[in-house]
Amino acid sequence: MVQIKSPEQIARMRAAGLVVAAIHAATREAAVPGATTKDLDEVARKVLAEHGAKSNFLGYGGFPATICTSVNDVVVHGIPSEDVVLKDGDVISIDCGAIVDGWHGDAAYTAFVGSGHAPELLELSRVTEESMWAGIAAMKQGNRLVDVSRAIETYIRRQPKPGGGRYGIIEDYGGHGIGTEMHMDPHLLNYVDRRRGKGPKLVPGFCLAIEPMVSLGTPKTRVLSDDWTVITTDGTWSSHWEHSVALTEEGPLVLTAPDGGRAKLAELGVTAAPDPLG
Repeated sequence: MVQIKSPEQIARMRAAGLVVAAIHAATREAAVPGATTKDLDEVARKVLAEHGAKSNFLGYGGFPATICTSVNDVVVHGIPSEDVVLKDGDVISIDCGAIVDGWHGDAAYTAFVGSGHAPELLELSRVTEESMWAGIAAMKQGNRLVDVSRAIETYIRRQPKPGGGRYGIIEDYGGHGIGTEMHMDPHLLNYVDRRRGKGPKLVPGFCLAIEPMVSLGTPKTRVLSDDWTVITTDGTWSSHWEHSVALTEEGPLVLTAPDGGRAKLAELGVTAAPDPLG
């Protein structure tokens, strides 16, 4: 069952989304050479406390931290550790969430530590982020879930990969519904699988966490012995971007973007819904 939200409930989700945006801003500033991924987790904990919010990651299925810190060939679910020290040239994806008044926000971004990153890494992150926005732009009344998947996949497949070959669209993980829980129906693939059909219609009150994960090589992953950390099977580096998005009568509202997605969606010819919190 897909949980359809009222405008009032979407406003509460927006409050949670703004806390997630604050965590992103603080951790992005702290992701510098010499910092540990445990340091970044402490930064996130402080932001949550300052906003009176709760973590929806800490304790989820036994997860031991408030954020996921996925470095280089780690795709998702990396566990913050004082033993993982960021160095110049690293790529890190930070995934985090927040709960405010029982409503959830969830978003991720990829950051570059220091300088001197190879052009193919910069392009990988750009392609992944832009494919997320293509999926967000496809959140329109009358579309179906598969239209979001198709928009993400189509964008990625149309981008030439430096050095040739194709980007790997991670197969084992995808987006999801979000609301009174962090992970809810429906599951959102980042590619089209015709065996799954078209999926539900997108109607006002439909909320999704849209999160493409893309590698420089394989779409295949494996889980390490900690039962959380997911890496690419061929060791290629990856990127992960995510926003929580609500479809309203007036269009999509990017709950975890500071401006509600207004500027980026305008570039794509889409008008973002008004921010219910002003």
